[in-house]
Amino acid sequence: MAQKVTVSVIKADVGSVCGHTRPHPDMMAKCDEMLKEGVMQGILEDYYVTRVGDDINLFMTHYKGENNKDVHKLAWDAFYEAAQLARKMHLYGAGQDLLADSFSGNIKGAGPGSAEMEFEERKSEPIMFFMADKTEPSAYSLPLSKIFLDPFTTTGLVIDARAKKGFDVEIHDVMDHKKVIMSAPEETLSILSLLGDTSRYAIKRVFSRAGLGTAAVVSTDKLNLTAGKYVGKDDPVCVVRAQSGMPSVGEYLQPFMNTMLVAGWMRGSHYGAFYPCSPEDSTPTYFDGPPRVCCLGFQLVDGHLQGLEPMGSAPGVHVPVDYFKGAEWDYVRNNAVKASKFMRTHGPFMPAVLGPEEMEYTSRPEVLKELTKRMENLD
Repeated sequence: MAQKVTVSVIKADVGSVCGHTRPHPDMMAKCDEMLKEGVMQGILEDYYVTRVGDDINLFMTHYKGENNKDVHKLAWDAFYEAAQLARKMHLYGAGQDLLADSFSGNIKGAGPGSAEMEFEERKSEPIMFFMADKTEPSAYSLPLSKIFLDPFTTTGLVIDARAKKGFDVEIHDVMDHKKVIMSAPEETLSILSLLGDTSRYAIKRVFSRAGLGTAAVVSTDKLNLTAGKYVGKDDPVCVVRAQSGMPSVGEYLQPFMNTMLVAGWMRGSHYGAFYPCSPEDSTPTYFDGPPRVCCLGFQLVDGHLQGLEPMGSAPGVHVPVDYFKGAEWDYVRNNAVKASKFMRTHGPFMPAVLGPEEMEYTSRPEVLKELTKRMENLD
């Protein structure tokens, strides 16, 4: 039996130049330096450092399994050192996602978001990394539902013998810290009835029922619930395996051609439209947004990432396929700006701003507390 490889993505916002825009290049370089040392120490097989908006994303491959202490500590140390640089430069939000004072064995609950999957590598293993900024974990629930539940999006659900066997969907109740695994297509409508409540439920994992293992994994960490106050949005990542019994690369991308509203931009309190773009264009430029989503692709080869760089390049030296960079996505980007602009016309009124449950981490509870004594019963 082949050894299982683990793909780990750990991300954090630990400082940004002039508001919530983008990390300083020195911070990115520090993370690269730390992960390169991790390869030399035998912790990692390969890695790639990138960003979406103000979030640094660390892609890492290894054979140590999920929730490995050494891998998580390496990511923590990289973010800590990047945050130290941010503090020296007096950057905005320096260290904001590092909620703990020190690493305690696992990144979960410490602030940074993580998505990991362990699986047996196929003969050809295309892998795609979705990264979002200015939004919450449930932002992926709509596109993943269309990808894994809708044959009008994923034709493979009809014509691919292994995909036709369906998928199991692990859904997390992020408010009550519970989970349930449901099966598609048998429970498709019940799955959708849960996921429609994007304030509470989010897809964590999708499993192949054809024995291929994990198909997709999402970071579902709710930063505000962990901290007990508003400290920034969750800015989730999603890792998926494509082709040969899984949805194709094109089927994973298809739903993003539709304009989708997601929660989380501007202090985490507004709805805006997903704006698909390249990491270079992910710096928010309109009202702290619109919420960005990027997608990078690699081949996984014996535990190593292979992009468009020459074969045999050093670990960390990669040129991924940048799926949302092309001009065909201008149509969606223009619609995203139009939709976001429309939502902004509502100002502080719903539906531009989130519902009461999600606004618990803003100033609204303080306002209501101050008004308690002035509130009178109706006649």
